[in-house]
Amino acid sequence: MLRQTRSVFQKFRCLSFKGQQHTWRLKSTSATERALQYQPGQKVHGFTVREVVAIPDLFLTAVKLTHDKTGAQYLHAARDDSNNLFSVQFRTTPMDSTGVPHILEHTVLCGSEKYPCRDPFFKMLNRSLSTFMNAFTASDYTMYPFSTQNGKDFQNLLSVYLDAVFFPCLREQDFWQEGWRLENENPTDPSSPLVFKGVVFNEMKGAFSDNERLYAQHLQNKLYPDHTYSVVSGGEPLAIPDLTWEQLKQFHATHYHPSNARFFTYGDLPLENHLKQIQEEALSRFERIEPNTEVPSQPHWTSPREDHVTCSPDALAPDPTRQNTLCVSYLLGDITDTFEGFTLSLLSSLMISGPNSPFYKSLIEPKIGTDFSCVVGYDGSTKEASFSIGLQGMAEEDTERVKEIIIQTIDGIIENGFEEERIEALLHKIEIQMKHQSTNFGLSLASYIASSWNHDGDPVELLRIGESVAKFRQALKENPRFLQDKVKHYFKENTHRLTLSMSPEDDYLEKQAKAEEEKLHKKIEVLSEGDRKEIYEKGLELLAAQSKTQDASCLPALKVSDIEPTIPITPVETSFTGGVPVQYCEQPTNGLVYFRAMCSLNTLPDDLKLYVPLFCSVITKMGCGDLDYRQQAQQMEMRTGGMSVSTQVIPDSNHLDTFEQGILLFSSCLERNVPHMFELWSDIFNKPHFNDEERLRVLVMMSAQELANGISYSGHMYAMSRASRYLTPAGDLQETFGGIEQVKFMKRTAEMSDLTHVIRALPRIKKHLLNPANMRCAVNTTPQKMSDTAALLESFMKDVAANRRDHKRVRANIISKPLDPQDACGASRKLVSVQNFQPCQMKTYFDMPFPVHFVSETIRTVPFSHQDYASLCILARMMTAKFLHGEIREKGGAYGGGARMGGGGLFSFYSYRDPNSLQTLSAFHKGVDWAKSGRFTQQDIDEAKLSVFSAVDSPVAPADKGMGRFLSGITDEMKQSHRERLFAVNHKHLVEVAERYFTVGQKMFGVTILGPENDTFKRDPSWLVL
Repeated sequence: MLRQTRSVFQKFRCLSFKGQQHTWRLKSTSATERALQYQPGQKVHGFTVREVVAIPDLFLTAVKLTHDKTGAQYLHAARDDSNNLFSVQFRTTPMDSTGVPHILEHTVLCGSEKYPCRDPFFKMLNRSLSTFMNAFTASDYTMYPFSTQNGKDFQNLLSVYLDAVFFPCLREQDFWQEGWRLENENPTDPSSPLVFKGVVFNEMKGAFSDNERLYAQHLQNKLYPDHTYSVVSGGEPLAIPDLTWEQLKQFHATHYHPSNARFFTYGDLPLENHLKQIQEEALSRFERIEPNTEVPSQPHWTSPREDHVTCSPDALAPDPTRQNTLCVSYLLGDITDTFEGFTLSLLSSLMISGPNSPFYKSLIEPKIGTDFSCVVGYDGSTKEASFSIGLQGMAEEDTERVKEIIIQTIDGIIENGFEEERIEALLHKIEIQMKHQSTNFGLSLASYIASSWNHDGDPVELLRIGESVAKFRQALKENPRFLQDKVKHYFKENTHRLTLSMSPEDDYLEKQAKAEEEKLHKKIEVLSEGDRKEIYEKGLELLAAQSKTQDASCLPALKVSDIEPTIPITPVETSFTGGVPVQYCEQPTNGLVYFRAMCSLNTLPDDLKLYVPLFCSVITKMGCGDLDYRQQAQQMEMRTGGMSVSTQVIPDSNHLDTFEQGILLFSSCLERNVPHMFELWSDIFNKPHFNDEERLRVLVMMSAQELANGISYSGHMYAMSRASRYLTPAGDLQETFGGIEQVKFMKRTAEMSDLTHVIRALPRIKKHLLNPANMRCAVNTTPQKMSDTAALLESFMKDVAANRRDHKRVRANIISKPLDPQDACGASRKLVSVQNFQPCQMKTYFDMPFPVHFVSETIRTVPFSHQDYASLCILARMMTAKFLHGEIREKGGAYGGGARMGGGGLFSFYSYRDPNSLQTLSAFHKGVDWAKSGRFTQQDIDEAKLSVFSAVDSPVAPADKGMGRFLSGITDEMKQSHRERLFAVNHKHLVEVAERYFTVGQKMFGVTILGPENDTFKRDPSWLVL
């Protein structure tokens, strides 16, 4: 998988620091205490301990080691968390754009010395209870992480990963499949034209159809023109066919060596076991080398530079006449200076984040563009960091004006500095991030330290965030102009800055296609008849290998019997506060309080439904009470961990045509700030501001731009949403709220010259939604704080009681379901039951400016509580692993594809960044035939069960405990029943459900494809082409 660059502060925001949870794994001594017993200089299984540091802020002990024989670096973060993680990363510094590190990342996972079967990585997804498995190619490193809660599973996965990266087969066939190849369009027909194929080739064609991704790549290449950052590490589609198999093997030999490796482990499993296995299975076979993969510093320019690139037009852009991007990017200092990086990431936030920041005021509020440029702020993913600022969605004639504003804003910051309150708000945000507990802390930590450690920065120093905060405060105290001096040095006086503009070109895609044709022609014109025959024969050999049933018996695997038979019960209490049902869930939240409120949409008139996502987006950003929108943003940052509102469409667990519709309010705060948090919600309920049309227009444009940008990245999700639209009432509403229909609605809204109509709609929506008569709440916090929070919640309910109104329901068919099935007289959820709903079949093709397709076929099946639901879950996973992966990815060349069973009773087939369309639909149908034929084994079924249970049993953060019950009415007892049905699924069940729900003539389905213009679909009257 190609990893896009992200700033250190963005990575830091992803770090949800998890407190101790002793309930996860009871031991006589904690993992952190055991790790403190190591001593610097101590020898352990071929490693020497270099440093042992307690980091109480993060509840962990860091142990830094080096491998004696090879010099491999190792960091262990011991923590009382059972979701243990392993990662190995290599510094990979390509000097061309053939995508060699990216193709290598794919190819090493296709078989190794100890595990020579094809594609052990994908096979292990179904032989493990992993909570995460993947690999990433960044600009200058490649990382291989996995995580699991099972100790035996950890050893299995570690064995597979070590063998993959250090002793891969690197077969030529795997290079053809994953990288690129010349092959007949139809591999079985030698007269069919030769074309380029390959998974990475198609992935990167899809990646570069995303204008944001394209711009970010150009910006990095041009800001760092003198070494590895000047090339495309993921592969430029037209350069990928220049890579040879020999070059791939050579790159592995020079870069994938322990002397060029950094190992990271995290969690509560003993370090010595990891060291022993890594030494015995891999490192003992190597001697130290000098990898020579260092990245030199970029020579600084003596004067600024400007450049221009082009892209494809975006048909869904908020304003088709304003699709230019302009950004100024500055080269900063070395990221291994931890405190300087910390300071610059905070400085970046102060400059660009939120409506109080100088650049938001100067660039966003004048509405010159729709949003900041896609690359914005501090980026610490390269050896020397950068800062970028600019706009997208702007007119070409505003170019000089934007450049001038950027200069003026920097001058203003140097002169005026930042308000102390804003700095405090930012440090408060860090305090909350350090207390918030997430389920993937190990992975976040691995990502957080990766870039700096990759260039020999100190990863332990990076983890001492509390010390950096203290040092930052001291620097401000000693020099009140500390931040202004940084701005002057890095921005005002910096001659190494690049101004890059991008504009759409009407024939951009045609030019790209023509360039690919020319590249193909050059490859083909030098071929002899013998070469063509060899290509045809090799194509048949690859097809035969892909079609052959694989023997995966060499791979380690857990058994179904390793899965816990029962789930732990999450105790909750429900009571009424001010007439509103409230669920209380006591959890070790580490001093944080989490509040949610579900507000029903049942009384909302249908004509307002399309506006609800916009309402959710703006209701916390327009101002409220005595606060204007800037003051509101400041208070939210000072007093909370964030306040958000989102749409909710929750299918019923028993009936396909019944669902709950609403919006979910969510916020968190430190215990000391609970009164302030509820005060902010009270003002939003009682006195929201809706009349500022200028502010609303800014928010509308930003929202429309974000939605338009998201399609090329999440096209498969949009395809599945649209395919579901006519199959269930919930599917219809989900498309309205989050599908292409919503993207197009926001585009139309952004194009309006007068937003009066929208301004009138928002208070009408508020009147129906922010109504205590239609709401229920949930609180997760510590036992010690629960009674105080309950009292403050009661006070909040009194404050908003005036909003209670009994509006007439729009639909008569509203049914009540008790929140607690054991208490029929208690609190209830109000669901919409659509009588006599008639699902209909619809095939839709969306013309999009992409060179690849996103394909989905979705079928109406059964709800969660139905006996067949569990069988369909297992079938989806088994079809993906045992049939669809081979057809869609290996043979078809798509980046991804498979099947999934949705909670709303909709079974979806999908593909992602796919060169094919009709061929993929055919693969879906062949998959159904395969399932009906019963050509699968008990081992296949057991592997699918392991894969399903790895998702079912994924860790749940304290903030989210009890949420299945609160939102969906799915109790622990219902989850346990579902679990037992999953265990019970057998061969007969799987064949039966395939026959029952997927037979042509009986099934009710929808099909949607997003892709390039295609005359085949236009000529077919059964397709609606939009």
